[in-house]
Amino acid sequence: MTFSSFSLDPALLKAITESAYDEPTEIQKQSIPLIIAKHDVMARAQTGTGKTAAFALPILQKLLLAQPCKQKLRVLVLTPTRELAQQVYKSFCHYGQFTSVTTRIAYGGVSTKKQITELKAGADILIATPGRLLDLLSTGSVNLSEIDTLVFDEADRMLDMGFKDEIARITRVLPRTKQTLLFSATFAEEIYKMSKNILIDPKLVEIDENNKAADDVEQLVFSVDADRKRELTSFLIGSRNWQQVLVFTRTKQCADELAKEMTKDGVKSLAIHGDKSQGARDKALLEFKQGKVRALIATDVAARGIDIKGLSHVINYELPYNAEDYVHRIGRTARAGNSGLAVSLVSVGEEWLLTAIEELLDIRLLQQWLPGYEPDLTKSANSNKKTVNKKNARKNALSKGEPSKNLRRNTRNRRK
Repeated sequence: MTFSSFSLDPALLKAITESAYDEPTEIQKQSIPLIIAKHDVMARAQTGTGKTAAFALPILQKLLLAQPCKQKLRVLVLTPTRELAQQVYKSFCHYGQFTSVTTRIAYGGVSTKKQITELKAGADILIATPGRLLDLLSTGSVNLSEIDTLVFDEADRMLDMGFKDEIARITRVLPRTKQTLLFSATFAEEIYKMSKNILIDPKLVEIDENNKAADDVEQLVFSVDADRKRELTSFLIGSRNWQQVLVFTRTKQCADELAKEMTKDGVKSLAIHGDKSQGARDKALLEFKQGKVRALIATDVAARGIDIKGLSHVINYELPYNAEDYVHRIGRTARAGNSGLAVSLVSVGEEWLLTAIEELLDIRLLQQWLPGYEPDLTKSANSNKKTVNKKNARKNALSKGEPSKNLRRNTRNRRK
């Protein structure tokens, strides 16, 4: 099958040819005909499988057939993060470069003035994050009364990030009659609940097993003491000559500190997270893509929005609390048919996070020791011994009818 089999406009086929795409991916093969036929669609596939083109191409095709009026906004695409909004925006602009379709973008962290000016100049498509869209709606800067296509991109992440109320407020001001497309990397129970409220008789597209890591990603797990993680991270990147590595942490503070210390190690690094200004985030991502920065330290807020061609290495400096985030993290590599390596560093007390990931993926990830960075077993033994002692002390106290220290402390607090 080729893209021409979808009867796409020659202008779109020209843009596809310039992208050097040989044939559509499975998510594109199944979704594009359904969207062109104006069905509501609920689609799931791994990251890096071409989901953006799966909805961008048929949407552009529909607009071209309908001869869009540039003074009326027809398509709204909602994304959970600024980075993903930028990625989707660039895709629409690229695929529509030989057409008259106009695409705009709106996200937080920057001034609204430019975004408002561009929207007033006219637009057919708006790519937006929920928070900024609500800001624009509150000031009357955007009119959604003519929207006939609504897209939720990375819907699962949108719910994870707490946008449920924002989504409800936005959908209330949209026309009742419209085509709704929901694209996601995973289908959790919350996604199905959401779909019942916003989709009408949707066509279901599921390309792969839910919560499955990409087949072309090699996954390694190294056991290491927590206070040697940074040293091991810099050693792996330096000794193995990895030139472009995406490193994930759980917190913003850890990301900043790690970037600073790794730079001291000789591995030029920058951090990217929600507290950074949009300008700083854009600059860090650009320098990483250009090879000026060797390691980009990111929190999970950036996991879904970073698309770097040829990225071959991801390091989980800290495993995520949400096992599904692990799938999205390592999905930043092995994209578009390439292979990749995902390394996870696990220290004492984090084994339960690894167990949750193994249960989700239904695989066993064997922990290895890297020579020179073997974990101190006495630390592990002492940690386990302390845990056992605490449990035994509590049991003994309760068996004697004596309240434990924690119980006594809680009782004092209640009295206060």
